[in-house]
Amino acid sequence: MRVILFGATGMVGQGVLRECLLDDGVEAVLAVGRSSTGRTHPRLRELVRKDLFDFGAAGTDLQGYDACFFCLGVSSAGMSEADYTRLTYDLTLGWAQALARVNPAMTFVYVSGAGTDGNAMWARVKKRTEDALFALFPSAYMVRLGALRPMHGEVSKTRWTRIGYAVLGPLLPLVRAIAPGAVITTEELGRAMIRAARQGAPKRLLEGRDLRALGAL
Repeated sequence: MRVILFGATGMVGQGVLRECLLDDGVEAVLAVGRSSTGRTHPRLRELVRKDLFDFGAAGTDLQGYDACFFCLGVSSAGMSEADYTRLTYDLTLGWAQALARVNPAMTFVYVSGAGTDGNAMWARVKKRTEDALFALFPSAYMVRLGALRPMHGEVSKTRWTRIGYAVLGPLLPLVRAIAPGAVITTEELGRAMIRAARQGAPKRLLEGRDLRALGAL
C-alpha cells in the first residue's frame, strides 16, 4: 500500500507516520506539508509546499497512491467561521479533489473530531467537510478523534496544546480507565487508519471505541 500523509509534523501526523514506517505492508509514504518532518527513511519521501493552497503544484507527484491520511487541522479558538472554513473545509477539499482526479479509487481517511454532530461552529464546518469527502470518494473514513495519548514523544505544534498536555497528559491513563472510548494512543490511531485503508472497517464514521478496536494489537 502506498500512502500520502498530510500533516506529518503535527502530533497526530507524527504518530501516524511512525506507524506507517513500522508497517512492512506500507511500501511508500509521501509526506505533504509546509515543512520537513526531519526524518529520513527508505520508504519516506517529502513534498514541501509553503503554500498549501496551491493544489496544482504537486502534479504527477500525487499519482499512484492507494490511500490518503489527512491529519492537517487547526483549532477554531479565536477564529471567525470564514477563516476556520478556509483552513478546514477549503484546504481539505482542495487537496481531496486533486487526489480524486489522479487516484479515483484511493481510500481517503480524514481526521475529524469527536462531537462533529454538534451545533458549535467548528462542528458544522467539520460535518460539511466529512459529507463532502463521503460524496467525493467511494471509500472514505472519518476519524472522529477525541483525546489522544502520545506514546513516543509526539508533540503538538500549537503552544496552548503543548501546555495542556504538559498539565493534563499524566491524567490520560486514568481517564482512559474510566472511559475506555475517550482516549486512544497514537499507536492505536495509526494502526486503525492503516487497517481501515488496507482492509476496510465496519463503519465509515470511526469513534474512539471503533478506533481502539481497529487499532488493537
